[in-house]
Amino acid sequence: MRNKFEEQLSLLNDMLIEMGSLIETAIDMATRALKEQDIELAKKLIVFEKEVDQQEKEIEALCLKLLLQQQPVAKDLRLISAALKMITDMERIGDQAEDIAEITIMLAGTPYVKKLENIPKMAAATARMVTEAIDAFVKKDLDLALEVIKLDDVVDKLFDTVKFNLIEVIRADSGNGEQAVDLLMVAKYFERIGDHAVNIAEWVVFSITGKHSREA
Repeated sequence: MRNKFEEQLSLLNDMLIEMGSLIETAIDMATRALKEQDIELAKKLIVFEKEVDQQEKEIEALCLKLLLQQQPVAKDLRLISAALKMITDMERIGDQAEDIAEITIMLAGTPYVKKLENIPKMAAATARMVTEAIDAFVKKDLDLALEVIKLDDVVDKLFDTVKFNLIEVIRADSGNGEQAVDLLMVAKYFERIGDHAVNIAEWVVFSITGKHSREA
């Protein structure tokens, strides 16, 4: 019975890694579409995001199966509960990547009022956070999970820089205001992706220690 349970936990880890890979791809597609003003890539991302939704459903089904059939206790219960929480945040990251793609489509055909420098940096940082949070879960690496939480400061500082720069653009020429607000919204979505990555890392901390990091 325990061997079967361990096999299913291993499958859960594999599925989480796969979902993490899908999320990384979604962030990358959103970033490239935005930088290159690539409408076709943005449209592909909107379709691709359905794969993220499907993966969430499959992981949720496996977690519920483990809970109902195996009736895990203590650490195993925390692990499965954490996985259920993590996939909710991962699915929302997919939604936000899709939101960025929709703004990209809206902005297509008009040159950007400000060179995109810090928004791609935000994207790279958030993708790293997601990857490392999932690695921390699979490897049960508490230190790595805590490092992910610290990385959010980098994303927040980049967001503040983007916001300041776009405000300066609007001050210089109010006619650029509409696009500047749209680009600020994109930066806000990346900031939220960072927040969701922090949530994932905090559930990893819970799965290992039994305490949510905010309670530590």
